[in-house]
Amino acid sequence: MEELIVIKIGGNIIDDSKAVNAFLNDFAVIASPKILIHGGGKLATQLSSKLGIETKMVEGRRVTDEETLKVVAMTYAGWINKTIVAGLQSKKCNALGLCGADANLIPALKRTVKDIDYGWVGDIDKANVNTSFLINILSIGVTPVIAPISSDPEGQLLNINADNIARTIAEAMSAYYRVKLVYCFEKNGLLMDVNDENSVIDEINSARVEQLKSEGIIAEGMVPKVDNALEALCNGVNEVVIGHAKSILQILKNEKGFGTTIKPSAIV
Repeated sequence: MEELIVIKIGGNIIDDSKAVNAFLNDFAVIASPKILIHGGGKLATQLSSKLGIETKMVEGRRVTDEETLKVVAMTYAGWINKTIVAGLQSKKCNALGLCGADANLIPALKRTVKDIDYGWVGDIDKANVNTSFLINILSIGVTPVIAPISSDPEGQLLNINADNIARTIAEAMSAYYRVKLVYCFEKNGLLMDVNDENSVIDEINSARVEQLKSEGIIAEGMVPKVDNALEALCNGVNEVVIGHAKSILQILKNEKGFGTTIKPSAIV
């Protein structure tokens, strides 16, 4: 099987134009077929503030009412997505900007209301990801750049978690490629000490993950990333790495000290 690199970029990297440009320089030279998924929550929050729209967060997740949905759709699928695509084109990497609604790429349904109503937030219909479209795009040398917006069967736009999109695409494409999933953000990997960037955990298994959760070392925004990684590995993905966007080329070469690697053999 040919290798496919699926990379999700988010966090403070998206908000820093110099950091984004440096990442795109490295991403553009990756020879393997590749897919880029991006977030961009802080820019959406800033635009909401300028428009006088209150941002509501519950347990770190955005409540997406009708006005907020307009903002995130404009920000994610518009400004951020097209800025990334334009940047890649300038670096001779032929890219196509998409969101989940395009070509019915990532069908979704509105999240069922339980204890909290998150509004127009969607959960992915994993069984119906349009893998044939992605395969066709990749086969002609075009790199998909995917924003975290999708739609339901009635045409309602939905806000989707970008980490979940990356995991779902990686899982779906693992039937056709040997998939490496990389979550890039502003830290060097999973850290034993959040205040020490050099305390990277090079490799980890699920038992160790649970121990570090209980100790509060893996906490807050890192928890869903690690959970997504473990789930991806249980569903066909070959390898998952969590690390800094500035080190993407070292991560892809599996250089020690760059990122935290999780492999299927580490699942217990």
